[in-house]
Amino acid sequence: MNQTTPKTKMTRRDARKEDRREAILTVASQSFLEHGYAATSMSAIAAELGGSKGTLWSYFPSKEELFTAVIDQRTIAFRRQLQEILEPTHCVEQTLRNVCVSLLEKVTSPEAIALNRIAVGEAGRFPELGEIFYNRGPRMSTGVLADYLEGAMQRGELRNDDPTLAARTLIALCIYVVQQKLLLSIAAPPDEAAIEAEADCTMAIFMRAFAPE
Repeated sequence: MNQTTPKTKMTRRDARKEDRREAILTVASQSFLEHGYAATSMSAIAAELGGSKGTLWSYFPSKEELFTAVIDQRTIAFRRQLQEILEPTHCVEQTLRNVCVSLLEKVTSPEAIALNRIAVGEAGRFPELGEIFYNRGPRMSTGVLADYLEGAMQRGELRNDDPTLAARTLIALCIYVVQQKLLLSIAAPPDEAAIEAEADCTMAIFMRAFAPE
């Protein structure tokens, strides 16, 4: 009995800490999206949370680490989704089409566009911001896709080539035009039919380039 009591208390404490961390990330995310990176301050976030700045700093010692955590929060779930889609036993073409749909839904969301604008718009003054965004977002997603494509190439389902190059090619074909138009505010977010059509177009080109010989 004495051995289980400390474990129960620790679990509850960990849960409270996790809840507090999630609350911080929610407030920080909203602040970054509304005000940008430069105009967001740790003091303002602490004030909105109703706690001390010291408490906030005990979770995140710098604004850079806080921004990294916000990006992680929004990308980890997506990478898990990709890993679930990328099932090696399923048809490679249909699997990659599903990836395209998922990518388009993700990158065309208002939140994703806003975060992209922040990273691009402020990377000149804060180079670390662009590096965080790229390494935690596009680079990791490309790596997950490249791992799958390497396996598909080894199984003879795709032409043997550089899997990272193939992953970059698929992502670029899939999101470039749609994402650019949204970033420049010259188009409305695509509906389901438009996303499906874009995925079909991407796969038609990709399979011509990487279909097994």
